[in-house]
Amino acid sequence: MLSRSRASRVAPLAALAAAATALVAPALPAFAAPAFSVQTLHFAVTTGPDNGTACDIIGDLYLPSSASATSRVPAILTTNGFGGSKNDQAAWGEKFATDGYAVLSYSGLGFGGSSCKITLDDPDWDGKAASQLVSYLGGKDGIAFLDAKHTQPAPALDVVRRDPRDHDNLPSTNDPRVGLIGGSYGGGFQFAAASVDKRVDALVPIITWNDLSYSLAPNNTDRVAPDRVTSTNSGTTKLAWGLGFSALGLTGDLQNGQIPGDPLPCPNFADWVCPALLTAGTTGYFSPAAVAASRHASVASYIAQVKVPTLLMQGQADTLFNLNEATATYKALRAQGTVVKMVWQHYGHSSAGMLPGENDYLVGRASAWFARYLKGQAVATGPQFSYYRDWLDTGDAGATFAQSASFPVGTAKTWRLSGKNALTTGLAAAGSQAFLTPPAGLPTSFPETDVIGGYVKNPVADALDVPGTYAAWSTPALTANVDVVGSPVATLKVNAPTAALTQGAGEAGQLVLFLKVQDVDAAGHATTIHALEAPVRIADVTKPFTATMPAFVHRFAPGHTIRFVVAGGSINYRGGLTPVAVTIASGSGQTLKLPVVP
Repeated sequence: MLSRSRASRVAPLAALAAAATALVAPALPAFAAPAFSVQTLHFAVTTGPDNGTACDIIGDLYLPSSASATSRVPAILTTNGFGGSKNDQAAWGEKFATDGYAVLSYSGLGFGGSSCKITLDDPDWDGKAASQLVSYLGGKDGIAFLDAKHTQPAPALDVVRRDPRDHDNLPSTNDPRVGLIGGSYGGGFQFAAASVDKRVDALVPIITWNDLSYSLAPNNTDRVAPDRVTSTNSGTTKLAWGLGFSALGLTGDLQNGQIPGDPLPCPNFADWVCPALLTAGTTGYFSPAAVAASRHASVASYIAQVKVPTLLMQGQADTLFNLNEATATYKALRAQGTVVKMVWQHYGHSSAGMLPGENDYLVGRASAWFARYLKGQAVATGPQFSYYRDWLDTGDAGATFAQSASFPVGTAKTWRLSGKNALTTGLAAAGSQAFLTPPAGLPTSFPETDVIGGYVKNPVADALDVPGTYAAWSTPALTANVDVVGSPVATLKVNAPTAALTQGAGEAGQLVLFLKVQDVDAAGHATTIHALEAPVRIADVTKPFTATMPAFVHRFAPGHTIRFVVAGGSINYRGGLTPVAVTIASGSGQTLKLPVVP
């Protein structure tokens, strides 16, 4: 299971903080004496593009009892998920200290007692801050203190193994053998740190992002490249997740006693964040300046600077950072020759807990990764790609996680829109469906609500769309299992005369639709797979478009049907602001492709 802040037990909103923390390491036996010590320290760091902002970082140092200047150990640096603190990583600190690592778990900037603003893991801020903690682990003095005012220096650390050269093969100083681990916000800092500090040796990012502009306002069409999530056109704002971030940023102020005496509406964030969220919540899309700032805080913009072995772990049940984000990072790292492997577990930001077999498997993978790349042990680090199959409820990680020597897996199977409402693998019959998108971006589709969906179930048993606001096509009842692993890809041409007239005005005049794949059981109950939707903002409705939808792992059982839905609105997004009449005709070029595995 994942560790959680205390708040997650009493407030659904804090589901974000709960899901953002990392995996729980196996508990130590109650009778075992701790083989490590723990000390809380404060660190004086300077951050920002001009290195002119001083911050205090609080962290806990876990040291194995056996570590000394003559018996040095590798180190691990970790930080919290969004809204959390250093305490969330205590299980990792205890586990890895027991395994012979020095572990520094710290509260990220703006969280858990650390000062300065939340800067979304931007390399100029969070990356530089983490780099100075790397220097501390490498023996540099003048960074660690016993008090928050930095008046009582702590001794320099002299027990961590050091390297003479960095990963650019240049001579280095205060260079520890160090790996980074953490989930969500604690995953993003790893890329930021590795991009600015070539002394970092290995990464294990868990349920984190590739491009924040996609995470917070995705457009699943018009991608800049086939292997990217970044789009050339603005996306569609996630309402619930944006609200969740804003609330947790503000509660971070309250928890840390950091409310300043100024009129800023969201004082704990970098100045651009809250105005950007407010504007995007109104218009349905981010301004160019906000997109640029969010991408600057995203590994997609600086991935060429990340060159160390990386084990990506991403959650299937995740409407915040979906599987496409890890896929984009994986493919980019792989293309540039960086050592990388990827796991798709079930657990993500939209899940209330782990499923049988997950935790042991994932902790084992992370442990092996560090044993190989920090300790230099000749251990297996697992398959190139593995994915959890939730239809195998065995509790046996070896059975529930499928393995592959390559990625992607599966073979694309094509269904065509046929007749009035059918999906067929044969010849498509003529037919069409028409609907009206809602005014003012109002919701007309009601899957599970983002942020709280994994904790508070939708009172409506079925995934609900308001009649007249969507179109849907379904397969016949299946006669055999259909196992899908990867991204559905839809290619469509729509008829929307009003949008054709207004789209030249930019985003406000462009058509917004929401695509999704559902599993309909024999009784007719529909479930949107992991509540995943694919918003598309269509720049030109007179041309066909292709949408790469969020990837999933799912078995469609015999007797069930596969349903493809195109909707005009969603409770989780700010849709198009003006109502648009849409007609979608059937035909051989109107397709849905699913990656099917044997």
